Amino acid sequence: MNGRDKPAGNGGRHAELLSALDSHDLASTIDPIEDSDTADSDVDQRADPADVFPQSVASGGPTSTGVILWTRLHPEQFDPNESLTVQVATDIEFADIVFEGAVTDEIRIKAHDYTIKVDLDGRLESDTEYYYRFIYNSVASRTGRCQTLPTPDSSPESVSFAVLTCQNYLNGYFPALHYVAEEDVDFVLHLGDFIYESEDGAFKGLGSYEYEGREKQLPSGRDRVWSLEDYRYLYRTYRSDRFLQEALENHTLIASWDDHEMVNDIYWDHTTDAPAGDHPRGDDPEFMSELVADGIHAWWEFMPARVSYNPGGESLQERIQLWRELEFGDRCHLLLTDERLFRDPPREAIPTADNVGPHREPPGRTMLGEEQREWLIKGITTDEAQWTVWADEVLTSPFRFGSGPLSVYPVQGGWDGYTRERQRITEAIAAEAVENFVSITGDMHCCIAAYLQDSYPGRVSGGSGVAQGKRIGVEFMTPATTSLNAAEALHLTRGLRNRLTKSILSRLVEWMNPHIEFFDSHHWGYSVIEFTPEECRYVAYAVDKTENSDDADKTVITAYRVSDGTKNLVEITEDYI
Repeated sequence: MNGRDKPAGNGGRHAELLSALDSHDLASTIDPIEDSDTADSDVDQRADPADVFPQSVASGGPTSTGVILWTRLHPEQFDPNESLTVQVATDIEFADIVFEGAVTDEIRIKAHDYTIKVDLDGRLESDTEYYYRFIYNSVASRTGRCQTLPTPDSSPESVSFAVLTCQNYLNGYFPALHYVAEEDVDFVLHLGDFIYESEDGAFKGLGSYEYEGREKQLPSGRDRVWSLEDYRYLYRTYRSDRFLQEALENHTLIASWDDHEMVNDIYWDHTTDAPAGDHPRGDDPEFMSELVADGIHAWWEFMPARVSYNPGGESLQERIQLWRELEFGDRCHLLLTDERLFRDPPREAIPTADNVGPHREPPGRTMLGEEQREWLIKGITTDEAQWTVWADEVLTSPFRFGSGPLSVYPVQGGWDGYTRERQRITEAIAAEAVENFVSITGDMHCCIAAYLQDSYPGRVSGGSGVAQGKRIGVEFMTPATTSLNAAEALHLTRGLRNRLTKSILSRLVEWMNPHIEFFDSHHWGYSVIEFTPEECRYVAYAVDKTENSDDADKTVITAYRVSDGTKNLVEITEDYI
């Protein structure tokens, strides 16, 4: 759990919270019937796939012997007497079909908003690209492409990811995802905020603008999520976007979550043993337990993720385990963490240089919980792969604004709000001299390249150095797909906004945080990171979110290289211009 005891005298309330969870059956992955007599492979070439498969297809949860395939049937097209066929082939024409099966579970399909997740683990070859499709009542879905993992004992020449985060539907269009679909990468890594749980994005008056065709109306009629149906509506809406569909059709997804999949700024309230957060009923433990369970329920239905689920767990934290690891042969070891269901409440004091230090925090304060933290430390410090990679949902390194005693650390949703635990992790990495350690982060709607260190002294004056500690690795933050960034919040015109933020804000941040080599908060887009025997290479791309077009402007924001065995960031942007 959290490395803490449950509150005394809370047994009755705890039983009430468990009863709210018991209505959620998340075990929705289906084992298909591998029988050619049951499967229907007849295809009407004239039919429109969108009429039957309105959210298209996706793949995720890769293993060395399979993936999870996902689709959703249109409720009006559903016929309990029809089976759903899934086909997997080595070629896009489906001449060489290696798997064909049928799904006939009418009850489970209807119970999960007509979503279907088919698990092919154990049925495919390792490190292999496949094509797949679903067929229903003679209508074929659009063709998807999926990728299995290499075996743990293999040595792949390279492993690459397109990295995404923070895609607010109301705050812009998704042409960045069209370019992601075209990237020659092995997998898509999504660090969270796949959806936003509010009707207006909570950004009105902060610089965001209205985008034609991006309107939403939650079934509850409220401006914040209130039910499972609200969450399902959001996923259906987001997954109807043509560019998001393209990205998920072309790449296998490795998915994490952050707060907006559930509730803004969600944390765990130990006094009630229930989640809490930024919601009109955020202090109602029964309501919040049910609401967050609804959010996880919908996430599970609409995301082809391979995570552990235990229906007998005594809390949300024990029922679903997001944190997990993936091995890409001996080239790369990826660890994903859950930084929302275990985190302590945010600080009440203003986060100044004098009170954010680890020695100022109470022992036991945590973002990860004791069990997950020790799992993470062990995974990083005992890893034998060449590159050890932490998919950290939030900013790993400090982010300070100001100088000397007037400094503040405004990003309290990141590790600056949990500095004692961060130091426990960084000191453990330093003690074991981990050679090639990289954190990939999101959440902050910025593009950052920074050094990770074993310590970050708090007070700074004259830009002499926030951090004089020993380098232990590097951090790369991917820009938001569309969500509000600092430049947008300034209400400046695009040209002026770009000039001012690039010349002033970026330089100020880099000066006030010497461990940060590059900072950008005036672009949106995605990044690509690749690991090879020689180096780790990171490229961040900007894509104009105001253009709902596959020709939207795309430029390189920055690019860096880290050579094997070093902890030096080398800028290589010129290589991409």
